[in-house]
Amino acid sequence: MKTPAPPSPRSPRDLRGFTLARVGLGRTGAGLPTEALLEFTLHHARARDAVHTSFDVANIIAGLRDLGFDAVTVSSRARNRQEYLSRPDLGRILDADSQQRLTNRASRPGGLAIVVGDGLSPAAVNAHALDVVRGLIPRLAADGIAIGHALVASGARVALGDQIGAILEARMIVTLIGERPGLSSPHSLGAYLTFAPRPGRTDAERNCVSNIHDAGLDYDEATLRIAWLIREALSRKITGVALKDESGGTSPRRINT
Repeated sequence: MKTPAPPSPRSPRDLRGFTLARVGLGRTGAGLPTEALLEFTLHHARARDAVHTSFDVANIIAGLRDLGFDAVTVSSRARNRQEYLSRPDLGRILDADSQQRLTNRASRPGGLAIVVGDGLSPAAVNAHALDVVRGLIPRLAADGIAIGHALVASGARVALGDQIGAILEARMIVTLIGERPGLSSPHSLGAYLTFAPRPGRTDAERNCVSNIHDAGLDYDEATLRIAWLIREALSRKITGVALKDESGGTSPRRINT
């Protein structure tokens, strides 16, 4: 029997064909090569820019209204971006005006509510949120699920949706929000799903579909997963660690660098 040839040696640099992570950068003496250092500086600047990008509330409201929603704006108690970043607790509580505005609209209890919040990457929300909502509508309609409320929240942390959902008496809330920018993905959107939202819910009581961006989950797969979780959450009356994603989404695609 012929002995098979040994596998050819692989370099850590080969991993760069499969991931945008900072691997196989090489070295020059005790430091990084100039190209790798410049790339790091560029990616770091893009991540900072994503955090401080202006949240395009007017465009998102207009887009939601084009999709047929009577969208409303709300704000957390964080009065500006600096306070939002330094006081995460304020991003989890509605300001007084927003609470009153929602109380006046809470005439249709139950159902599903969607919150589009800026989070830690308004750039991600500006780029992806409307396309995700647009893709969700037909998937939910096929299961007989209607979106009862659509809101745009400024200065939002994920848990702000719990208070919003409680005031609206929503059965379930989906919060689309900008995720903390990384060096390889400054424009990543996350979807957080909570059944029976109310203040005090923990992250263990939510499901999350993350990494929605051009080099991550595409809109088709993301909306497939989100719609599946919504349907199953409403059916089983639970979200979080007790609800596993069994949507059977497609295999991760190769990332081209």
